[in-house]
Amino acid sequence: MTRESKAYPKRRRPGHRTPDTGPRKLTHVDAAGRARMVNVSEKPATLRSATARGEVRMKPATLRLIMENKIAKGDVLAVAQVAGVIAAKRTDEFIPMAHPIPLTAVDVRFTLTRGTPRVLIEATAGTVARTGVEMEALAAVSAAALAIYDMCKAVDREMVIGRIRLVRKSGGRSGEYRRSGEA
Repeated sequence: MTRESKAYPKRRRPGHRTPDTGPRKLTHVDAAGRARMVNVSEKPATLRSATARGEVRMKPATLRLIMENKIAKGDVLAVAQVAGVIAAKRTDEFIPMAHPIPLTAVDVRFTLTRGTPRVLIEATAGTVARTGVEMEALAAVSAAALAIYDMCKAVDREMVIGRIRLVRKSGGRSGEYRRSGEA
């Protein structure tokens, strides 16, 4: 069996049904059923923005060390902020079907909560482009969370990264999206 036939078996393009719209064409799948990057060259460049959130849960002592800037590796939140910005800027390098887009803004913010010891992460990415910045916002949150874990793992290997999700996006043909239940 050749590599091509093994890695890319011929199959029919799957349809996607939703209760209100019926069959829908999958934009990231070619006629042979293989993944492809969507051609956005005919789309107009518009102002686009996306916000994602996530969290890193940890032991109370770990949160206290972060708050007091006493983690041996250095300023956890400063490193995580830079990691988030870099990840947003380089999203197309590790998300195969993401387009390289010119970011006009990336903002990564943190909220530390003592009740449930955790660092809440929120990232917003913006651009004027032909495609959205949802993946860039999600990548920023993910990288910031991983950086927090890396900076603190010597004192707390039980940290849990989670709840990474898109909470808002605007611009483009599909317009505004807001996740229900999010402020």
